[in-house]
Amino acid sequence: KGGTHLPDVTLVSPIVPGDRIVGYAVSRAHHADVGGMAPGSMPAGARDIQQEGLRIPPTRLVAGGERVDAVWELIAANVRNPAQRRADLRAQLGANERGADRVGELLSDHGERLLAAFDAVRAYSCKRVEAELAAFPDGTYTATDKLEGDGVTDADVSIEVTVTVDGRSLSVDFSGTAPQVAGNVNAPLSVATSAVYFAVRSVTDPDVPPNAGCYDPIEVHAPAGTLLNPEPPAAVVGGNVETSQRVADVIFRALSQAVPDRVPAAGQGTMNNLVVGGADFSYYGTVGGGMGASSDADGPSGVQVGMTNTLNTPVEALEVAYPLRVEEYSLRDNSGGDGRNHGGDGLIRELTVETDAAVSLLTERRRHAPWGLAGGADGDRGVNYIDNETVPAKVTREVDAGTTVRVETPGGGGYGEPEE
Repeated sequence: KGGTHLPDVTLVSPIVPGDRIVGYAVSRAHHADVGGMAPGSMPAGARDIQQEGLRIPPTRLVAGGERVDAVWELIAANVRNPAQRRADLRAQLGANERGADRVGELLSDHGERLLAAFDAVRAYSCKRVEAELAAFPDGTYTATDKLEGDGVTDADVSIEVTVTVDGRSLSVDFSGTAPQVAGNVNAPLSVATSAVYFAVRSVTDPDVPPNAGCYDPIEVHAPAGTLLNPEPPAAVVGGNVETSQRVADVIFRALSQAVPDRVPAAGQGTMNNLVVGGADFSYYGTVGGGMGASSDADGPSGVQVGMTNTLNTPVEALEVAYPLRVEEYSLRDNSGGDGRNHGGDGLIRELTVETDAAVSLLTERRRHAPWGLAGGADGDRGVNYIDNETVPAKVTREVDAGTTVRVETPGGGGYGEPEE
């Protein structure tokens, strides 16, 4: 019901400036730990959602304007760093309150015109996206890509898509995608749908005001019981952070047949999730990589690619807050694919764990390289090391103090035949 994975906790507050609800303030935050079998709540080997952390059904955190202390304490009792969870929940609650205040101020200034404007902006966004889709050639376009194991086995997991453009609408069908798997790369349908929306916005007009109207012309279907619409109690923590990347890639690949000049080559295709935790701390970070080149530009280097919603964790902040020491943080030279336009380079991030801890890596593109387009070369694959030992794309391991973890992230694919 949360829509993504258990570390993402969503707070929903009604906006009631008078005697009626005029909208909702919603905040979603990824919490560094919500319990489960491994620190950081992103265990590579989880086989069901209960192993991944605390499941919170729709529950009143505040009622009648007062905090429900029993619920706050229930959450705190099931996580490894309760003080941080309480603080983060307070921050989310404050964000919701601020959002409600601002909408109330707008309503006071503009009255019913504000509510009419909500509907008008949504209709405007819908028309803008429909106009973009109308410029696409009608037709059916297919693509296939693979995930590199599910954390339980290393076997590839297939994602297949059929994209149909018909006038001012677009439908996406994931029939043919693999059944749900034992590991945690299953993605709730809302995650798969969000990845589709991201890809379509990227190849239409990203400046269209973002709201539900943008997505009215888009239909998404994934059969129940498959990787992209799993049945409970499927493990899903990797689906949100890694499978979403592959869904975006496979949509881009299909649309490259329709509008090749609008679609970039594949980027790194992974968030390179790194989780290190112990009894009293939990660090979760992601590592950037190469973006794919486009028809008119090289791909940027050392950036997050796709729908990651994450940014760089500064070395200084990391070392102050956690028992971790960063040994290297640099560009991975020449890891982007060659072409008329070059793919961006990946990154190297190496750190030493200064206390006994558990390390979890949830990554992709360690076996299948980010693809080039229009004759461009593939980007380099990523590599993970623990104490100089190459480890799989997805792994959870107990480590001793002094252990070094090194992540070399993928480069982006090149675009176009290299010029002589």
